[in-house]
Amino acid sequence: MKLELFYYDLPKKFIAQKPLGKRENSRLMVLNRRTGNVNHDFFYSIGKYLRKGDVLVLNKTKVVNCRLIGKKEKTGANIECFVLEKERSNRCLCLIKPYRRIRVGDRVIIGKDYFTVEKKLGYGKAKVIFNRQPGVILSEYGKVPLPPYIKNKKIKKERYQTIYADNGFSTAGPTAGFHFTESLIKSLKEKGIIFSSIRLDIGLDTFRPIVEDDIEKHTIHSERYFISEKEAKNISSYKKNGSRIISVGTTSTRVLETVHKKYGFLKGCRGKTSLYIYPGFDFKVIDGMITNFHLPYSTLLVMVSAFAKRENILNAYEVAKKKNYRFFSFGDCMLII
Repeated sequence: MKLELFYYDLPKKFIAQKPLGKRENSRLMVLNRRTGNVNHDFFYSIGKYLRKGDVLVLNKTKVVNCRLIGKKEKTGANIECFVLEKERSNRCLCLIKPYRRIRVGDRVIIGKDYFTVEKKLGYGKAKVIFNRQPGVILSEYGKVPLPPYIKNKKIKKERYQTIYADNGFSTAGPTAGFHFTESLIKSLKEKGIIFSSIRLDIGLDTFRPIVEDDIEKHTIHSERYFISEKEAKNISSYKKNGSRIISVGTTSTRVLETVHKKYGFLKGCRGKTSLYIYPGFDFKVIDGMITNFHLPYSTLLVMVSAFAKRENILNAYEVAKKKNYRFFSFGDCMLII
């Protein structure tokens, strides 16, 4: 399929630059993935569209304050560093901006600490060595890794985090989960909705657009995932008994479909997934998806198009613009069912 099929025009005014005062007050578009029909509501009313026994699968990954601001020791040039993965011996995989200003052996000063560039890997990435434990440095100097389209830098770190974040090392938020509150989860449980959890540590490459003219030629990024044996068995049991499995976010979708594709069923496991879901994909686990509105040319837009048909998704996005929905990370939400 041609990349141009996954473009839509989005004026900047639609991009939400800050979260709402109350998470659950975001708007909710309910899209019937078979007919393309849409309804409009608010997220706090999502229970109206769910049934007793439905299973919501949450991604409980935690977003770390992995954005570091430093200066190149030799020249004083400003350097921005995003720690993507922690490795052994104080080594980390990082995304560095501006990439052209650093060379192997350069030292970047961050407060009273520093890192040394060990190896450049291309695409803005490099292996670096910190002078002490990276976790300690991130806790002292790390900032919220807001997406590049968010220009408002005064966002409190707890708002770029789900209320149920547990552990993990994500450099981007599982934004579909941002709309949940403790009271809403409690009310849904009282209605008979089941909550299950997995983990996928989200990387900054989630914002990297597809650049190949044929979308099938795109190479997708890999991300670490984990699902416990207990959760795998629970989800499988509910699915077998006729419950709908509804993923909260494209990240939860990716884990569930990755594991089923690899083993033919859900099982407790951990690993890395580079599963690329585009139209023609045969979904084996999920029956519904809660998701935000995604960027043009993105793998996430392609994924939801695979689930609900490209025409339905793009039409729903046009309706969303006419109704002044808010887009992307701090924007409004869609329930595809």
